[in-house]
Amino acid sequence: MPCAAHTTELPERCRVTVNGVDIPHDAIAREAQNHPASKPFAAWQAAARALVVRELLLQEARRLGIEPAPLNDASGRREAEEEALVRELIEREVATPEPDEASCQRYYEQNRRRFRSEPIYEAAHILFPAREDNAGEFAAAERAADLVLGELKGRPGRFAELASVHSSCPSAAQGGNLGQITAGQTTREFEEALTGLEPGAISQAPVKTRYGLHIIRLDRRIEGQELPFELVSDRIADYLRESVVRRATAQYVARLVSNAQISGIALAGAPEHQVS
Repeated sequence: MPCAAHTTELPERCRVTVNGVDIPHDAIAREAQNHPASKPFAAWQAAARALVVRELLLQEARRLGIEPAPLNDASGRREAEEEALVRELIEREVATPEPDEASCQRYYEQNRRRFRSEPIYEAAHILFPAREDNAGEFAAAERAADLVLGELKGRPGRFAELASVHSSCPSAAQGGNLGQITAGQTTREFEEALTGLEPGAISQAPVKTRYGLHIIRLDRRIEGQELPFELVSDRIADYLRESVVRRATAQYVARLVSNAQISGIALAGAPEHQVS
């Protein structure tokens, strides 16, 4: 029966082994739930690779005589013994130097755009709820929004009054006032409309989102500020540390793979004759 390296069908009886140790098909099927993919076969492959790497690490930890010392997390949950073995193996065998201040400073200088506070918008809106897949409902909301927008073009000072009467958002009680908004707090369409308005301006046309149609007024924009190095240095150090650990661990796993006898699934670094 051809195995995962040679077929695009979900392999029901394909035998996956690591140095002669079987990875049970049932274990791969369970693990596949943690690897979403467009096709079952792709999920199966990803799950098989993950379990092969896990088995390789466990075998190496046992070969080195590492004794598991499970830790407890902040919630008091105890680490499984196999998880502890893998963690202790990586901590012992994978050298990961700590990022120094010079490295952090260099990363900061090269990526200043990443270290800015988000702009803050003070805005108000009038919401006409409608689902676009309901043609009649959406058309009625469009008519209502156009009528209110027409009124506002002649008398923009009536925004709060009209919001209190017509808006279906709880903010109607405050004249449509949404307070301060930052990136990610509203829908993409609403946020794009805000960025295109000047303070004091009202959207020229109703803005469509999954909630319906909005008439938006931007009251104030507070531009984002560059964050000083001292404020983000710990975050940069954590990022650089994690990056080094990932790369070093991948290289360590690749060395284990190159020296292992693996069948049933192809892994990067495994000689072709080891995959059947």
